[in-house]
Amino acid sequence: MILVNEIFHSLQGEGFNSGTAAVFVRLAGCNLQCPFCDTDHRHGTPMDEDEIAHAVSAWPIPLVVVTGGEPAMQMTSRLVDALHRCNKSIAVETNGTLPLPAGIDWITLSPKDLFLGDVARPILTAVDELKVVFDGIHLPPEYNHITVRHGRFLQPCDTGDATENSSITAATVEYIKTHPQWRLSLQIHKILNIR
Repeated sequence: MILVNEIFHSLQGEGFNSGTAAVFVRLAGCNLQCPFCDTDHRHGTPMDEDEIAHAVSAWPIPLVVVTGGEPAMQMTSRLVDALHRCNKSIAVETNGTLPLPAGIDWITLSPKDLFLGDVARPILTAVDELKVVFDGIHLPPEYNHITVRHGRFLQPCDTGDATENSSITAATVEYIKTHPQWRLSLQIHKILNIR
């Protein structure tokens, strides 16, 4: 059984696929404790892979985003197969510290080693997009050892304080202007006040 925190329908709010309609499957639990985490993923309802696939099929949306917490803690090949049988394209957002099953259509790596050190160093070496949370202070690693197929994104850290967030966003913009290998990712779901 997989512990599912929630399943809901919204727009992808971050990164390359920002603005795309998706069904989100948030899995419970995480192997890291990031100081800026804005998601309560501690609790979940036990569901098997077919139950999850049936639930996401309630929406005629081709994209399913499996997130967390850390989805790699529970993601199974059986879940990948069940979602593919429903004609869903599967995207996963992961901190990259654990292996993922084969067959996932889109991998977003959001490493946290910038804040947590070696315990959070990603093991993934090939992903679709790299999305690094930027606090405006610690310079992001280049992650040149990771093959990134579709873009490297810096996302301003949301501290919950509007003044501090504005300063971090300005620092992110300035950093990208002098490091053009990065692109800006904003959390548009927060800007639009949607889930």
